[in-house]
Formats: sequence, C-alpha cells, structure tokens
Amino acid sequence: MTEQITQWLAIDPDPKTREELQRLIDEKQTLELEDRFRSRLEFGTAGLRGKVGCGPNRMNRLVIQQTATGLGQYLLTQFDDTKQRGVVIGYDGRADSKQFAHDTAAVLTALGIKVYLTHDVAATPIVAFGVKHLNTVAAVVVTASHNPPEYNGFKVYWENGAQIIPPHDSGIAHHIDIAAESPLELLCVEEAVALDRLVWLKDDYYQSYRDAMNANPLLANHTDPTGIAVAYTAMHGVGAKMAETLLADAGFDKVYSVKEQREPDGSFPTVNFPNPEEAGAMDMVVALATKHIAELACANDPDADRFAVAVRKPDGEYQMLTGDQVGALFGHYLLTKTDASKQLVGNTIVSSSLLNKIANAHGAEYYQTLTGFKWLTNVAMQKQTDDHQFLFAYEEALGYTVGNQVWDKDGLSALVAFAQLTAELHSKGKTIWDQLESLYRQHGMYVNAQRSIALAPNSPPVGDKLRANPPTAIAGRIVEITEDLKSQLRTFSDGSSETIDLPASDVLIYHLSGGARVIVRPSGTEPKLKCYYEVVEAFDTGDDFQTAQDKAQLVMDMLIAEHQHMI
Repeated sequence: MTEQITQWLAIDPDPKTREELQRLIDEKQTLELEDRFRSRLEFGTAGLRGKVGCGPNRMNRLVIQQTATGLGQYLLTQFDDTKQRGVVIGYDGRADSKQFAHDTAAVLTALGIKVYLTHDVAATPIVAFGVKHLNTVAAVVVTASHNPPEYNGFKVYWENGAQIIPPHDSGIAHHIDIAAESPLELLCVEEAVALDRLVWLKDDYYQSYRDAMNANPLLANHTDPTGIAVAYTAMHGVGAKMAETLLADAGFDKVYSVKEQREPDGSFPTVNFPNPEEAGAMDMVVALATKHIAELACANDPDADRFAVAVRKPDGEYQMLTGDQVGALFGHYLLTKTDASKQLVGNTIVSSSLLNKIANAHGAEYYQTLTGFKWLTNVAMQKQTDDHQFLFAYEEALGYTVGNQVWDKDGLSALVAFAQLTAELHSKGKTIWDQLESLYRQHGMYVNAQRSIALAPNSPPVGDKLRANPPTAIAGRIVEITEDLKSQLRTFSDGSSETIDLPASDVLIYHLSGGARVIVRPSGTEPKLKCYYEVVEAFDTGDDFQTAQDKAQLVMDMLIAEHQHMI
C-alpha cells in the first residue's frame, strides 16, 4: 500500500488533499490510510457518491478526473457523434462542486468532446433538462443531493435524459479502471473556449428551463393562485431563485422564503442533516408558514430534485405529508386534468399501491419498477405508446416527475403543481386534508411505513433463510402471494406461479390477506434488512379522518412488531 500512497501523492493535483494525505502519513494513521486506499469509490447506477477527502476511496479532484476520463472514453465507444453533440455539466452549492465540474469539463474537452457548462450553480433537474434540450449524449451533475456536508457526488444522465442504468454503469466503471492506470489529459477552460469545445450555459439557458415549465400543460392550472400563501425553503441549496420565479410566473403572490436558508451554503449551518425527511429539517419553514398563516410549508432538498410539504391543519398546526400521500394526490389530480384513459403513471415496488387503485379508477395504465428514479423514467420511456403517454411517476422518498420535460425527479415543477392543486381546492372551499380523506374513503385507508433490522456483520443472508422456509402467514394474515424478484417468480397460495416482468433483484414481497403487504430486502451498504410495510383498512362511514387513521396505524404497529419478531 505504501507504493500506492506514494504514487497517489505524486499525481494528486489538489494541494489541499495532498496536504491531508501527508498529514495522515506523518501521523501514522494506518487505519485511516487503509480506509482511503483499500478500494476505489465504486461507480454505479447513481454514479459516484462519497465523503470528500484524499485517496481513491474518497471524492477528490483526482478521482473526478479519472472518473470523467472513463466516462468520456466510454461515451466515445457508444456514439459516433459524441464529440459534436457533447455533454452538459452542472453543479450544486457544495464547497468542491464547482471545482469538480470544471475538472470534468477539462477532461472531456481534452478528449475532444464538446461541453456545455453552467456558469453558476444549477438545480439537478435544470441540468437533466439540458440533455434533451441541447441534444447531448449525456449530462453530469456534481451533487450529493441531501447527504451531509462532508459528501459530494457525480451523477450521470444518458442521451435519453434519464439517469444511467445497466449496462452503462459497468461500462463506464470499466473505463474508469483503465483511466486510473493511465496518464490524464486536461484542457484549461480558456483554451477549451478558444477551440469551441466549451460553451457557457448562461442565464438564457436557465430561462429555457423556465419557459419549458411555464409551457407545460400540466402546470397550467391558474385557478385562484392569489387565494393561498406558500412558505418555502431551499434548505441552503440551489432551488430558491427558480422556485420563487416559477411560483411568481404561475400567479402566486404570497410566497415567503426562509432567508437564512435561501442562498447556497455547503456547510448547511441551520440544519443537522439537509434532508426534508429528517426530524427538525423543516422547522424554520414551518415557523415561517405559521407566522404568515400559509396553507403550505414547502421545501426542496439542496439540489432541488425532491419536494417536501407540510400542510396546515384546521387547528393551525402543520403536518408533513408522506411521499406516498403526495404521490396519491398528484396521481388523482393529474389524471382529472387529462384524458386519463390515454395516460401512463407509475411508482416503485416499495411505494404505496394506492396509485394503482387511483389509476384503475380513472382508466389509466399503471406500471411498477424497482426502487430508484432511474427505473421509473427509463421504464416509462419503454412502456409509453401513442395510446398511453407518460404523465407522472413518483417514489416514496419525495421524488416526483410531472410530465416529460425532465426525465428525472424534479422538485421545482412538483412545487408549482402542488401549489396549483392546493389553490384549486381552496377555491372550492376544500383543503388537502379533505382531498386525502376523499381518496381514502374511496379506496381504503392506506398507511405505509419503513423499518430497518440490524444484522450481525457475518450473519447469513436473510433472503436465503426466507426462501428455504417461506412464511405462510405474517401477523395472523395469510400470505396470499409471494413475489421473489431474485427468481423473478410470483407464487400464489395454491402453488401456481407466473413470471415477474422486473429485473432480478434480491427482494421478497408478501401480499397478505386484507390487502396488507410486507417487502424485505437487504441493504446494499450495511448489515441490515430493510422492511417496507403497507396496510389498507376500511374507512368506516361513521369515522372521521383521524379516527380512521388511528385505527389503521394500530394495525400497522401490530404488523411491524409481529413481523420483526419473526425475523
């Protein structure tokens, strides 16, 4: 390992990480050095994501340059016109993001590939939008989204505008490995511009995204936007300017932005964890909403691809909606605004099955994918036809895409659509809670939950144990259908089976009597089992919303307790 460290120290272009590495050497921090050099940061379908620091197992300038070289070389093997069509590059507000983006541009332009580089920070959906808008072969966004401050990432989009899926991840990874053993070539920004290999994406490019959103027919519901107030936070990310602009374009004139969290700041000084789902992350925007008696307290995560909302209740308190609740509301709303029989909507296997019920009720086509937005959009492109055009997809982790201007989750357009949905309801004397209750009364009271079970580091795979001795009942409910995505078989309680049209994955899904569901899958990064639960209970005529929810929650608590006792 000593030789490897010495070689790395000799070629690291960043004085900051060279100094960090030399300090670790001088202080003889053997365990830390082993952690940095035991492997490379793995490139997968989400690209790269990891802590910033020295060494191949961290995010740093040398890793970025090697990664960009591998990406560029792979693109050259995939498209004859890679150099002419080029790659869009954008970045978030983290400390190293601009440098990493410029390093990526320096590498790609040295390979002769044209680069369209944002002149300033940009929300992830604004960069993803550029692939189709500029007809490039790919895009790169330097972002760690809602991860803690010490992280950064390198996300790749393909020529279809969606995040990469196999086999492109492994193809790029192979070329990165080659690049890591080869001399690197870079072209400075000034020379790249002079050679017409680098084009700055300035304000007119951001304007093109704005124009596309304003022209989106799904964002054209301008029913009384002045009737509601919206509190908003960018959570120290890059969403504020465009979010506020789009809301103003849509006619919302009572928008209050959390000043302390409005500007990009990669240290995220006012939140412990810049993820809207984390406890306390929404406190400041809820306080602002309370001050102005706003109907909604909304947030984008730091790269603005996710959307979160807390809704004012009759007692004046605010309650966060789950991703599944927002997804159900969107599904119903968007299908009522279109010819539903010609629409395609979808969500992931761990998201609520309520969207399927809503789609069926409207006569729309529904599809389901593996976890991850990359699957939702890539599969949608494969499934849509002239008779069923893609309309909407979501995942429970606060990701939504409304229409097809961006083939990825887009927290900015979701913000506008949800504000318009709320304003329309308000004009009719109704609230979001009224609409949710209406959906639950029609389809059943849905409650979804996720839990993780820690496992011993060397414990045998739980999936193998469950497959060897499959449960026939869970929490007193009969297992009516078992879906094993590893074998891609759906088995019914009578012993018959059929093939599942999903990629192979180590996931088991149990459909229980009474409409409940349990999903188990191992974590890809830690020794733990991830469990997803769903219960569907009757919404009795005499019950109010809270009573029905409490009853369903009690059933959920029992299901979780008894299932986890079984594992």
